Amino acid sequence: MQTTVEEADKHKVKLTVEVPPEQFSKDLDRTYRKVAQQVRIPGFRKGKVPRQIIDAQIGRDAVLSEFLEDAVPGYYREAIREHELAPITDPDISLEQVEEGKPLVFVATVEVRPRLKLEERDYKGIGVERAATDVSDREVDEMIDRLRERFAELEPVAHPAHAGDYVVVDLHASVHDQEVPEATRPDYLYEIGSGEFVGKLDQELEGKRAGEILKFNANLDERFGERAGQEVSFQVLVKEVKGKRLPAADDGFAKTASEFDTLAELRDSLHWQLRANKERQADADVRDAVLEKLVGALDIELPETLVDEETEHRIEHARERAERAGATLEQLLEAQGWDELRFRSDARAHAIRGIKADLVLEAVARQEDIGLSTEELDAEIASIAAALGRDSKELSKTLKRSGQVVTLAGDIIRSKALDFLVEHAEIVSVGESRAADEVSGETEEPSAPPELDPAEAES
Repeated sequence: MQTTVEEADKHKVKLTVEVPPEQFSKDLDRTYRKVAQQVRIPGFRKGKVPRQIIDAQIGRDAVLSEFLEDAVPGYYREAIREHELAPITDPDISLEQVEEGKPLVFVATVEVRPRLKLEERDYKGIGVERAATDVSDREVDEMIDRLRERFAELEPVAHPAHAGDYVVVDLHASVHDQEVPEATRPDYLYEIGSGEFVGKLDQELEGKRAGEILKFNANLDERFGERAGQEVSFQVLVKEVKGKRLPAADDGFAKTASEFDTLAELRDSLHWQLRANKERQADADVRDAVLEKLVGALDIELPETLVDEETEHRIEHARERAERAGATLEQLLEAQGWDELRFRSDARAHAIRGIKADLVLEAVARQEDIGLSTEELDAEIASIAAALGRDSKELSKTLKRSGQVVTLAGDIIRSKALDFLVEHAEIVSVGESRAADEVSGETEEPSAPPELDPAEAES
């Protein structure tokens, strides 16, 4: 099969396909046999109707129409694969020559995904900064304090309630004197400032003491499902005000909160944990910065069809996430103070950035001949299956049946292309700061990370 490609318009190509006479005749015969199985003509057994009779009774045009539906799409897909094109719309196909004994010739005009061509100078040696990853004593202290918060005990306090305190309340919600069970909480232990209930509750509780009664109206948010957006009357009895009593930061606390015997060992572990977190974040930031800088340096014009499709995909994905959370997308937008126009504009901006990034990485992969082996794909599927608790072979079959394996392979290749960009970037490390440690007089890091991590430490 011979094919030629020429640019028809911006982001459109005209694909001329010439199918050899013998292949055309063979596939056309198959279509006639199919039609013969579908028609009933007196004097002929089913499936044995000669072509001349079919042309006379059914019409050659009807057979050619069937042929177009059956065979031409296959020729078209083969031509698309040959030229590594990625259509983003259905093709407009016109037959140029349909004569038996001669090649079948048709032209397919279709809008395609852009293919960027980059030079090495475009993507090698991109200069970016990598953030400092040193850890100060102050950061370790803050992590120790957060860990102490987890083991804090509540005790009654005499002062008025303020942010960070806890209150025990009887909270009654109603609409026109009818109780709203979803928003009623007897003996409810609530942290002021947590925002875990209606936002106005935090404001009303500020400065209150045990025994006080509060009355106010507030709108329910998306956490209340079908009642989201409804105005409700609240009556709240403050029964107790409690504050946190944090345990002392000593060896005893270290034994309680972790698998270490001393506070020094716990601090060393937290130091290395913080350092590892900063290293991972710095690496991720470098990857983002390299890609962003490369994309920003290129003038990439995108087909509106592609942008619109990706925008709608993102909006639909957001709608599905909202529904899984028990709300509608409109309710979530209202709760965040957004309208649909602003949300669509934001989704479109993200779609454009995402498409440009993918096109750039695909161009780098082609230029550097970055591919994907079967072993690499199988390993990635096995990793996903393990995370999902599924059998890797079954997951592989599912991905192949649905065609998602192609998407997964593309994601892996783009990730490898980004690895290549980072590897060949000019990364300048920001100076490691020891200001906080110099103030405390302790600048020396632990000599080696302990083998065990604290059981309750944050990741």
